[in-house]
Amino acid sequence: MKKSQLAVQLYTLRDYLKTPDDIAGTLEKVKKIGYDAVQLSGMGPIEEDLLLQYANDNGLVICATHEASAKIFDETDTVIARLKKLSCKHTAYPHPHYFPRTRNGAVMFARKLNTAAEKMAKEGLVLSYHNHASEFVKLDGEFFLDILYKEAPFLKAEIDTFWVQAGGQNPAKWINKLAGRQDLLHLKDYGMNFAFERIMQPVGSGNLYWDEIMDAAKNAGVEYYIVEQDNCNGIDPFDALASSYKFISERYFE
Repeated sequence: MKKSQLAVQLYTLRDYLKTPDDIAGTLEKVKKIGYDAVQLSGMGPIEEDLLLQYANDNGLVICATHEASAKIFDETDTVIARLKKLSCKHTAYPHPHYFPRTRNGAVMFARKLNTAAEKMAKEGLVLSYHNHASEFVKLDGEFFLDILYKEAPFLKAEIDTFWVQAGGQNPAKWINKLAGRQDLLHLKDYGMNFAFERIMQPVGSGNLYWDEIMDAAKNAGVEYYIVEQDNCNGIDPFDALASSYKFISERYFE
């Protein structure tokens, strides 16, 4: 695996992405940490051509985006046009804008998402699905996430290691399960604090079995390993990303 496959999910740095000037400065800091790619999310308003220029100026690949969930469903052409402006192949559906409560509802949800994924595939683009813990609810004895991938063959996976664990599942098992259809992987560690609450931590500082996870990811054909911390729990977000980069790059990447 190459270090060029390591990316930052910019949602981690959303407080530093309010204006175009903020974005330019933040991308420069991301590159200085060592990352070569970014996934776009949590940003203030900026024109796509300017954003692409800032990324190029800092030697950063825009490897993926997160787009508004309802927009992926109902304005797929708009999403396609944005990705092309950004010279970006991948996007991911970030979280359900409505959550089906029945198996039939889950099937209909999956099929509609598959329609968007198929339309994007015809344009040479890839739609993936980003899970949280809620997708491990069972509907008639079957995980929502299993129903989704069964009923949406054009849809790929963006497994999130923390949220799989939070859903009571094994991250490596799900990465193995989705081998061949998982171009994007979200890396965040899972830990506990002294209030006995689950917390997000920099990769390598929590409780997940990273040797197992990274071995599964390599075998699954993951293209981009995207570091994210939705909440840094008092750690400076840039320091958290630097800690994750150091652990991952030194242990698993050339």
